[in-house]
Amino acid sequence: MTITNQEKRILGAFYGQALGDAMGMPSELWPRSRVKQHFGWIDRFLPGPAENSAACYFGRAAFTDDTSMALALADAIISHDGEINAETIGANILRWAEAFDAFNKNVLGPTSKIALNALKNGTPVTQLENNGMTNGAAMRVSPLGCLLPARHLSAFIDAVALASSPTHKSDVAIAGATAIAWAVSRAIDGGDWATIRDELPAIARAAQEKRITTFSASMAARIELALQVVSQSRGVESAMQQIYDVVGTGTSTIESVPAAIAMVDLAQTNPNRCAILCANLGGDTDTIGAMAVAICGALHGIDAIDETLKAELDAANALDFNHYSRAFLRFRQQREAAYADA
Repeated sequence: MTITNQEKRILGAFYGQALGDAMGMPSELWPRSRVKQHFGWIDRFLPGPAENSAACYFGRAAFTDDTSMALALADAIISHDGEINAETIGANILRWAEAFDAFNKNVLGPTSKIALNALKNGTPVTQLENNGMTNGAAMRVSPLGCLLPARHLSAFIDAVALASSPTHKSDVAIAGATAIAWAVSRAIDGGDWATIRDELPAIARAAQEKRITTFSASMAARIELALQVVSQSRGVESAMQQIYDVVGTGTSTIESVPAAIAMVDLAQTNPNRCAILCANLGGDTDTIGAMAVAICGALHGIDAIDETLKAELDAANALDFNHYSRAFLRFRQQREAAYADA
């Protein structure tokens, strides 16, 4: 059965999320120097090294908590027929965390761990403060970009904030998640990267300033800095080193989201190349890869993802991503029709 270009781009976003995550998993949370020393250059799926306390639980081509949480979000949306229900999102993430024994492994970020413990103890999502600035909201947000048409920015930000709220409510976390979701959504509608890239700082600023909760650097300014690093670089290696040194590749949203957007630009939006570059970057490689390659996959669709890599992802993770692309195409079309009728 042939599928539409829009569904191909939604499927590309889901596979891109998993591809960037799984490729970046073996080197996650290691300094750039150690990544180089241990691996030389990562250009294929590898198992998590025993000495990497975050990656040691994962086999070759397996994705991590980033994509597991993205699918928990996607499953919650499907179970509510295209609507965003924060309690169900939280419950799904908690169910995954308990099944994976994530509380006793080095996979959950501090903000998510605190929030999930509160949810486990029966605290409603609306009563959680969740003002942390780590990247748990942005790393799982790509399905939301598949769901939401990039219209009515204020409503878009509110939807991202609602979906993020089980673990993250801070202005910075919402700004980062909004930037990634907006990029995915615009790509699914067929937008070109040059146009999307130019929009993202203003989108991030609107999201960060809608409800200020922290004293943080500007997401908009950091995205512009990251893109400037790429545009002024002498080559790929120097650009990656500058992204690592100047923009940052840590677990804070203010670093990881600008770094991911820069990596899309550096890879010239090629999803397979982007996954490899992100894996060799150092820092939070799986999260940066998940966000960046989801955008690349949305830009070019599933046909742009290497068939061998796709087959390895399918074999390692035993998931039917077409189930998600069909459902999210239907939900997105329903929302577009509602906008047209309004």
